[in-house]
Amino acid sequence: MKIISSRAFTGSRAWEALDIANFEGTSVRLHWTDRPYQWHINDGQEVFAVMHGCVEMFYRVAGEEKSVLLNVGDIFYASEGTEHVAHPRGEARILVIEKAGSV
Repeated sequence: MKIISSRAFTGSRAWEALDIANFEGTSVRLHWTDRPYQWHINDGQEVFAVMHGCVEMFYRVAGEEKSVLLNVGDIFYASEGTEHVAHPRGEARILVIEKAGSV
């Protein structure tokens, strides 16, 4: 059993992660960041839930770039093949559920 205060988790570098669970090839990790990630495509589905802060998620649909502003409690689902990048606005903590070993 684990009880985790997401707000208390802080990393020493952008996108540092705390491993929470790994089951049947799926990882659940809490990330801390204050910097954007990089454009990427996961090799599976990804669920991205904002626990603290605000994150602008950029994604591409048929080559067209779009974005959505995610606040605490908001969830972004990236289906397999969705190109995306997260840009936190300040410090943020994000719960990410994805295929273990994914980018």
